[in-house]
Amino acid sequence: MKRAPRTLVLLRHGKSAYPPGVPDHDRPLNDRGRRQAALAGQWLDDDDIDVDSVICSTAERTRQTLDRTGIDVATIYTDDIYENTPENILEAIRTYAPEDAKTLLIVGHFPGLPGTILLLDGDAEIDSFPTSAYAVLDIGVAWDRIGLDVDPAARLRELRIPR
Repeated sequence: MKRAPRTLVLLRHGKSAYPPGVPDHDRPLNDRGRRQAALAGQWLDDDDIDVDSVICSTAERTRQTLDRTGIDVATIYTDDIYENTPENILEAIRTYAPEDAKTLLIVGHFPGLPGTILLLDGDAEIDSFPTSAYAVLDIGVAWDRIGLDVDPAARLRELRIPR
């Protein structure tokens, strides 16, 4: 079976800390979250998922997650991903994804990310999407059409939970 021309990776941030008096947006990763994020990066590398562009929430825990993965490519940081709906996440992809990106990584939050998977692949089965989980989807439409056109190639290829 021929693989779709684009790959979308949706990565939930690692486990975060809850320091007293720190607003939600500014919460950092805890030790477990730092380990999870590094492991997610290693697994993506081991699976030959060659990310060439990233859209990341502006939250501290998502920024730290991306940093710990070791993925160092062109990145857009936007509040459009921070604790948002699947529809808003898809709109962020349509707005910010480079046209020529083959593999796009979104670093964000629950419940927006698993909801995005279900919008793109109605047949996907997701029992849980804990911290540091990532999903790999095949996408058959251009990034500026994702979520707008029926995409028969949109399929959840893999769901991994680095622990």
